[in-house]
Amino acid sequence: MKLRPLFLLLSFMLGLLAWAKKPNVLLIVCDDLNDYIETMGGHPQSKTPHIKKLIESGVSFTQAHCNIPICNPSRASFATGIYPHTSQQFGFEDWDKNEILQNSRTMMAHFSSHGYHTLGTGKVMHNRDHQEWDEYGHPSDYGPFLFDGKDKIPHLNVPSPFRDDFGIIDGTYGPLEKVSHKKSPTTGKHYSWKTGGWRSQRELKYESEEDRDPTGDELNAQWAIQRLKQLADSKDDKPFFMGVGFVRPHTPLIVPQEYFDRFPLDALELPLIKKGDAEDTFKHTVTSKEDDRSGDRGTKMYDSLVTSYGGDRVLALKKFVQAYLASVASVDDLVGELLQALEETGFNKNTIVIFTSDHGWGNGEKDYVYKNSLWQESTRVPLIVRVPGVSQAGKECKRPVSLIDLYPTLLDLCGLPTSTQKNEKGRPLDGFSMKPFLKNPEKGKWKGPDYALTALYKWAQYYDPAKQSYSMRFEDWRYVRYENGREELYHTAKDDHEWNNLALDPSFSEQLTGFRKQLLSVIPESIPEKPKSNDYWKDQYFKKNPSADSNSDGSLSWAELTAHKKMPEKEKKAMQSELWKTSYFKKNPTADTNQDGKLSWPEFHAHKQSATPKK
Repeated sequence: MKLRPLFLLLSFMLGLLAWAKKPNVLLIVCDDLNDYIETMGGHPQSKTPHIKKLIESGVSFTQAHCNIPICNPSRASFATGIYPHTSQQFGFEDWDKNEILQNSRTMMAHFSSHGYHTLGTGKVMHNRDHQEWDEYGHPSDYGPFLFDGKDKIPHLNVPSPFRDDFGIIDGTYGPLEKVSHKKSPTTGKHYSWKTGGWRSQRELKYESEEDRDPTGDELNAQWAIQRLKQLADSKDDKPFFMGVGFVRPHTPLIVPQEYFDRFPLDALELPLIKKGDAEDTFKHTVTSKEDDRSGDRGTKMYDSLVTSYGGDRVLALKKFVQAYLASVASVDDLVGELLQALEETGFNKNTIVIFTSDHGWGNGEKDYVYKNSLWQESTRVPLIVRVPGVSQAGKECKRPVSLIDLYPTLLDLCGLPTSTQKNEKGRPLDGFSMKPFLKNPEKGKWKGPDYALTALYKWAQYYDPAKQSYSMRFEDWRYVRYENGREELYHTAKDDHEWNNLALDPSFSEQLTGFRKQLLSVIPESIPEKPKSNDYWKDQYFKKNPSADSNSDGSLSWAELTAHKKMPEKEKKAMQSELWKTSYFKKNPTADTNQDGKLSWPEFHAHKQSATPKK
């Protein structure tokens, strides 16, 4: 009997220790993944059993939306917890040049500064990779790309004009297969596969499924699994934050043939598409001449794709959707391997798992094939959160939430400080913790708004938040207001495909007025542009064209700028390539195998190939 108080005290102390141990975090981020996963209803034939299993063990937010539907600004937003209209990061500019973002901690940096070991691999962010992590694996890898011995080219299966109009990224899809036995009629050389980022490329060997190199996504999964096992073996009690970024289903939609075989073309269904659905929409009215991606690129891609198949819309979309579903299935298998490793190491008992995407993608809905729209195909993303001991297994939350809410949610779950500003130039978090919805997905009380706010990407030299396009997704409505004042209104409770624009119906004027007032109350007033000196424009040109510095003194004169602008594009590219080679030589002097004090292109390629890890 005397031992009972001691036992109770010991139990209490052990409970406190368990409570005090911070949970680990595994953040899995896909690229361009819409609702084409099982249980979300995006496509009836999607095959994602591993993601489905995760959904069954956690909470699925079925109305989660990105804050801007294109890669760089979306990732800048959710990684910092700051809206695009707060930071004025609506485009692809370097985050380090944005005063607000450079003075606000990313969630990775914040976790690192508060006792977590942070590990990242792949495309979690867009242009800030290794510097944000304690440990970083592999950079973003958009391949594989078909290589004709001279240039990267679209997949041989893709017809013209689509392959010509949209090139090796958006204009290509097809299986990863053996091509080494085929010769290019253009170069006379055997085809091969290349992979890697924009600047660094390596050969990807493919003879068969049993004899090939891993793709970029596979390398990232392998790295993450290996590090999980090493962390488990180390017995280190320090909690970890691991981010794993998969590029697929971002274009090019090239994955092994086995994934295409899962979706036979003759049995493939198309997404539900209403004929003439684009006629009452207005994205095309805010096209940008400066940047195709911020214009009506989706309509152009749709038209080009259909034209490439002789006007056969069904066949054209089936070909593309098959490649998209195959790419999603390939990611699902990798997610399954990750989650299995988490379970085998025992980390699943104390690890928060989040699965999401930076934004969605349209596959023909509204005659649109692309992202960067304010319709559900672009804005809606999967968001699955599993928190041991907190989240309810297999539950859905239908309340609108945003990717902006991820950061504060993780801070709340892990008990970390909510102040994320480096100094007064930074900004506090814009989002709100979703923890109440994890405990009670249907009736959880939270402090956030009753809508998810999304801005539209548009290239500009200056971004005025008051002069951008926005969407507000409520539980039963979506309101869209474009920068030119054109509006769309969808009663999603009755029209979940957003087929009928009620903004054109006078009987809905009261609802339209109410949503308009609500949006305008959220968006800040117009911010006047600060005048820029002539040197600013010279500096901007120098950043994009470092080879223009002909005397290599580290600065660009007006004479050098003028001379460079007059050069033929072929000569400019040659100069840029030489600059990259020179930079590589400085970092890798041993690449000069004949020790003549300079680096030839054969030496460059030989050294890069030897430094590339093989499977």
